[in-house]
Amino acid sequence: MVEKEVTKQDERNSFIMLAVFLAPVLSVIIVGGFGFLVWITQLILGPPGQ
Repeated sequence: MVEKEVTKQDERNSFIMLAVFLAPVLSVIIVGGFGFLVWITQLILGPPGQ
């Protein structure tokens, strides 16, 4: 099996993909998911302090 050698351009493209696309998308998903969880919890159990 022949393995492809990783070049500087491959590393740069991977970094750009992670930094520009994947990190913001994951951040939105995580924050949105937590907000949804809090919203559903308050819908079922009522607001905090009650």
